[in-house]
Amino acid sequence: MIDIRDARCTFRHTSGRLVEALRGVSVTIDDGEFVCLVGRSGHGKSTLLRALAGLNPLSSGAIAFDGNTVTGPSPERGMVFQEDTVFPWMRVHDNVAFGLRSLGTRESETEKLVSEWLSAVKLTGFAHSWPKELSGGMRKRVAIATVFATGAKTLLMDEPFGSLDYVTRITLHSLLLDLWARTNRTIVFVTHDIEEALILGDRILVMSEGQIVDDIRVDLKRPRDEEVRASTRAVTVTKSIIRNLGLAGGVDETPEPKSSDLR
Repeated sequence: MIDIRDARCTFRHTSGRLVEALRGVSVTIDDGEFVCLVGRSGHGKSTLLRALAGLNPLSSGAIAFDGNTVTGPSPERGMVFQEDTVFPWMRVHDNVAFGLRSLGTRESETEKLVSEWLSAVKLTGFAHSWPKELSGGMRKRVAIATVFATGAKTLLMDEPFGSLDYVTRITLHSLLLDLWARTNRTIVFVTHDIEEALILGDRILVMSEGQIVDDIRVDLKRPRDEEVRASTRAVTVTKSIIRNLGLAGGVDETPEPKSSDLR
């Protein structure tokens, strides 16, 4: 279980003024949940995710995983970034093996897990390829295989599919949901795309100005194809998110964040 209590993150902007990136966030996430953080750019989503990863220290408050307070990064929490983080100087096989070798996993076990996870993301035939020889979607598959292979209980994903075309994103949504269902990992997924959140999430946490302004339980049946996303319930959820983002009627009704450094 992830327990976030009154999480606050304040830092000093280069101009000298203080910026509140997180303003008293409190929420609990259960084991095995798929939670999407939705919000406009610059309103705290990635700051909260990086705090969960132990990459951004809090100014006050606390985050705990299974009762253990986060004080820094941990192999129990795998991170998939928005940027392409596949090592270009390593072949696909060695990219997936890197985390396992860093943890001191026996080589025989590493080989077994690399083979299993390359098969799971449908890249078995590309084990000896260089990243530059892969498409953007295939490199994301490598990144996903890498974090799943290490056995991390929680996966933290920061807009991982944001730069991909629509068809590739839909394909990776199906892949990620299949892996999540098979492994029962906890996933916290940052997105600004409401449709993506509806496809993926058990819960949608809506963030605005460094706070969670809505916590929506998504009770839509899976798979969430176009027909499901056009249902009355899905439309109601979408309207609620739009309203809480201050975008009702297509008009931005909320002020911009105090600094562009909010993220």
